[in-house]
Amino acid sequence: MDSRNTLLFDSIDKSVQRTPKQILEEVYDALDERGYNAIDQIVGYLLSGDPSYITSHNNARNIIRQIDRDDLAEELVKSYLGK
Repeated sequence: MDSRNTLLFDSIDKSVQRTPKQILEEVYDALDERGYNAIDQIVGYLLSGDPSYITSHNNARNIIRQIDRDDLAEELVKSYLGK
């Protein structure tokens, strides 16, 4: 097999480093653009781990998966408490 014809596809673009805040903003915007209650959808995702809470619009589902849910929840609590 000729390796020049082999392509690798990765559903998550690891070359773009986003902060947790950027991730949430991008996902929020994508959900809002589609007419969803973005807060409810993000909370549903965080609590359940079910990616279907997040739209695939603007690649939001893959973007939110760039950070572990536990890490994202930890960042949210730290931010809320100002720590």
